[in-house]
Amino acid sequence: MNSVLEQIGEWLKGLLISAIMDQLSGLFDSVNTQVGDIATQVGQTPANFSPGVFSMIRNVSESVIIPIAGLILTFIACYELIQMIIDHNNLANFETWIFFKWVFKTFVAVTLITNTFPIVMAVFDVSQHVISNAGGIIAGSTAVDASGLENMKETLEAMELGPLFGLFLQSMIVQVTLKVLGVVIFVIVYGRMIEIYLMTSLAPIPFSTFGNREQSMVGQNYLRSLLALGFQGFLIMICVGIYAVLIQNISYSDDIIASIWGILGYTVLLCFTLFKTGTLAKSVFSAH
Repeated sequence: MNSVLEQIGEWLKGLLISAIMDQLSGLFDSVNTQVGDIATQVGQTPANFSPGVFSMIRNVSESVIIPIAGLILTFIACYELIQMIIDHNNLANFETWIFFKWVFKTFVAVTLITNTFPIVMAVFDVSQHVISNAGGIIAGSTAVDASGLENMKETLEAMELGPLFGLFLQSMIVQVTLKVLGVVIFVIVYGRMIEIYLMTSLAPIPFSTFGNREQSMVGQNYLRSLLALGFQGFLIMICVGIYAVLIQNISYSDDIIASIWGILGYTVLLCFTLFKTGTLAKSVFSAH
């Protein structure tokens, strides 16, 4: 009777060890895929991320927003001309050169509006170049080394049936939680790109304000916001690099329970820092 119970216990133990090893292996694969996807997505320009969406945004902006920007530019140009004329002691000291100055400023403003998308894309090309260079350095350390799985198996075989069952439940909870956090990270990364598309669609309006010194603050703040969005990807890459180093420093053989909860804790930390990258980038570039 005892031998039968022992055989059943060994069978259950082997079953739990196999299930736990499968979950831990899937855990590592999930972490590696998650980190690799972040590095790939943030390194793309708006035009490469989704060409179809980018083409739609550009068409809408050029057909709907540019006419509105033209009206705003017309108002600002008229206001600027009036200001130039009355600034010289209410026409007492009138000088004709101010008309050439006004024509030049208006010409520059019109050129900016008609070339809005190349200018905006130049901002993201610069930031994408920086992100790509950073990705080449960080990518080599993002993969979690699963070579310690064999040591884990030896540790699991030395455990009793009760602790193994508890570890199985905990690893299952951590795996499900990591999948949820993976969705959160997906929303953060793709949400940034949607924000870029939304900002890009309205680009002609803030660009139309560069014809006047007072109103140009709108356009300057818009450019700072674009730079913040572009370099937010660089901060995301830094977060990924820190996350990968922290994950690799976890010991996967001494205390398996602490290890899997450590993975969960670092993933929660990654989500938190990814949420903060947008605010941090805006503070660096003084965008609001």
